[in-house]
Amino acid sequence: MASSRPEGQGWFPVAASDDAVAHHVVEAVLAERELAVWRDDDGWVNVWENRCLHRGVRLSIGHNEGMELVCQYHGWRYASRTAGCTYIPAHPADAPARTMCNRTYPAIERYGLIWTTLADATGSDGPPSSAPLESGSTLPLRAMAVNVPAGRALDSLAGLDLPDPNSPDGTTGGPHRRIDGFTLVAGSGEGVVVFFAQPVAAERCVVRGVVGPAPDEGATLALLRRFNRFLTEWRDEVEAQAEFRPGKRATPPPPTPAIAACSDGTRTRVRVSRRWLTARDVVAVELEAVDGVLPTVQPGAHIDVHLPGGLVRQYSLVNEPGRQDVYLIGVKLEPESRGGSRWIHQSLSVGDVLTIGGPHNNFALRRDAQLTLLIAGGIGITPLLSMARSLHRSGIDFRLHHFARSPEHLAFTDLLAGLGEHHRPHLGLDPAATTVELESILAEPGAGHQVYICGPGPMADAARRVAAEKGWPEESVHFEYFANTRPRDDRHPFTVELARSALTLEVPAGRSILEVVRENGVQLESSCEQGACGTCTVGVIEGVVDHQDVHLSERERAEGRRVVTCVSRAAGDRLVLDL
Repeated sequence: MASSRPEGQGWFPVAASDDAVAHHVVEAVLAERELAVWRDDDGWVNVWENRCLHRGVRLSIGHNEGMELVCQYHGWRYASRTAGCTYIPAHPADAPARTMCNRTYPAIERYGLIWTTLADATGSDGPPSSAPLESGSTLPLRAMAVNVPAGRALDSLAGLDLPDPNSPDGTTGGPHRRIDGFTLVAGSGEGVVVFFAQPVAAERCVVRGVVGPAPDEGATLALLRRFNRFLTEWRDEVEAQAEFRPGKRATPPPPTPAIAACSDGTRTRVRVSRRWLTARDVVAVELEAVDGVLPTVQPGAHIDVHLPGGLVRQYSLVNEPGRQDVYLIGVKLEPESRGGSRWIHQSLSVGDVLTIGGPHNNFALRRDAQLTLLIAGGIGITPLLSMARSLHRSGIDFRLHHFARSPEHLAFTDLLAGLGEHHRPHLGLDPAATTVELESILAEPGAGHQVYICGPGPMADAARRVAAEKGWPEESVHFEYFANTRPRDDRHPFTVELARSALTLEVPAGRSILEVVRENGVQLESSCEQGACGTCTVGVIEGVVDHQDVHLSERERAEGRRVVTCVSRAAGDRLVLDL
């Protein structure tokens, strides 16, 4: 019978829903394309190309950590929903590029089966509906792999007397109704069995039967045994009759559609799905994608939120990797707000649509430390809470030291409670007492330990100073400032030469390198444009830099090989940039 669903281009079952159990990965094949099928801890079913981006190792032998899938070979991690790479162990201090995503396919659960398609699903109605299975609960049978084409397998079943789901001894009688080349309905009345064929290759398929309605619990096991015995005998007979040629290949699968989740995150439209007061003067905001899915989240990342009046503000994401259904941010009402935090607190409502950029990540989390110390001050908890949740899920040892004015100033207490004894609040301390506490926390710079610091400028400066005094290696101390409050001097004009663009440009007083470069047609990514996030940092080939940022470490400043172009300048008359 001719098929109304070309192989790979329609919707086909590739696994039973019960196969996708917690922390497990199922291997499947559809039209010679190998797939990895897994369910995350939120219940989301992922269907991906069964290959790691690095060396092509099958992800089906990887580890399902609940919200991330980890390749078994070199430990590359991929987030649920987007399949975006979140961590590369060989480069533990670097955030993978946002465009590093595996190939994903849509997934829908129906009749106790997981369905997917290799074609573009835009505008699709999804898997085929089967009226006999719509009336009640269903019972999937054991899948049967058969070394014959899908059409021949169903042709063979169409003329047989099948076990009757309603009778322990009866049969359905044939012939049965073929819906299309990949669907067969057997029986009628109170109980039917519908067979769906999953084309694997030109001479191979998987036949998946579903009984509807499902029998009483007491009769289920006996029914499963009857059908298993019947289908096993049928498979042996139909394979013996066929001229099986294992070398014959199927028609190449159709091209894979583009994957919106692998965008570079330049602009994404989001809708406010929820907002609430999570601490004194701190509002929590959940953002969901207007269309498609949100770009991949990595611990420590932030987004640019575009607000009315041309304002752009940066907010860290509280999400752990794989939590891709919404973005969660925390916004503190600043007493001297220039309109950003005040507008979010007073005017932003559920249902409002915003534009965001990113995520950006210049505060990447290493996941190879023997112990990770996270030191948060006030709203600095947001990126460190993302890190803590990720470490907690992976079973990596950490301590989250949280400095706040009072219990009422502790944001996201529900999420903090899930960290147990790893979360250690320090409340109501003045600057001197805070320094004493930091000296205790950072007293022992153990081998393989890492420190991450985020909070107000004075607190972050104190933590960095104490770490240096206690002998912590500079490469083990990571920090992020929310703003650059240090004084800036932009009175000095100078020249920049762009080595790769073959341009020589004049940077006048009052203008930044970033502004001048963009005006001359050279694209350079940026985010905060205050010298805090480091997004616009570029390499320096020649010249001395007047560092005016708070992003680079003291060692990086001394080396002079990088410049934060939004605020820093030339100390002399000329800089040559790797741009």
